[in-house]
Amino acid sequence: MTENTHKSDVAFIQALAELLRENDLTELRVKREYGEADSLDVRVSRGTPAPVYAQPMASPAPAPQAPSAAPAPREAARTDDPAAHPGAVTSPMVGTAYLSPEPNAQAFVKVGDSVNEGQTLLIVEAMKTMNHIPAPRAGTVKRILIEDGSPVEFGAPLMIVE
Repeated sequence: MTENTHKSDVAFIQALAELLRENDLTELRVKREYGEADSLDVRVSRGTPAPVYAQPMASPAPAPQAPSAAPAPREAARTDDPAAHPGAVTSPMVGTAYLSPEPNAQAFVKVGDSVNEGQTLLIVEAMKTMNHIPAPRAGTVKRILIEDGSPVEFGAPLMIVE
């Protein structure tokens, strides 16, 4: 690769980073072809801050109570962070989530519905492409964590299927 090509690649990557910032995007990926055996594959991404979850403050130990009065640690973890739930269905991409195939149509699923593995749960639109999000396993829809038409990030929890 020549020095001029290197400089133009650096300028190209800087321009992509500027586009990322100006348009408030999370990631861009571009492949630049120079010939049959020469190309540049660039992925520019901006790290998103990790979600901040409230941590319990240390407090004096409570007076002993009956064992049934304290919530089980597993139950507390399930309610604190839906993304950590073993039944969480997460977004595979950045986009807009839709719960039905078209406006004013019935939702693909609702809380309490039984679903089969591979059944469409919702759609994530990314770059004008409708991506059907399938159920990763058979089970029951326990929670829907997003609203119809809401923006979603990569890895964001969408639903809980147990």
